[in-house]
Amino acid sequence: MKFENTGFEKMKADLNRLDDVMLDYGLVREGQWDYERVTYDRKFELKEGVFYLRVRGYAVEGDVDTNKAVIQLMTPLLGKHYYPHGVEYGEGENFPTSLVNQCKKILDDVKSEVEKFAL
Repeated sequence: MKFENTGFEKMKADLNRLDDVMLDYGLVREGQWDYERVTYDRKFELKEGVFYLRVRGYAVEGDVDTNKAVIQLMTPLLGKHYYPHGVEYGEGENFPTSLVNQCKKILDDVKSEVEKFAL
């Protein structure tokens, strides 16, 4: 599921500050990066299954591995994990309304914080 029209696609931000804000909201980068891309995930374990809120981005300046980069954010996603295949984001997935609302709140809060220092 894509969270369209969030405004994330219009924001660029310093990687280190972005890491701090995302972590404050439970979105973790850990090993989810390469030289040009980052992925922040928050895991939700519910009776309906395991879900991930995912915010992705790519470097428009610098390199992620040096921790000196400007990241262009992308449309946030919500996916359901299927073992052993991975995460599915498709339109045919059913996401609990309470989870969708919780993710929207998290994304609104993250956006408010990142807008303070976005480039």
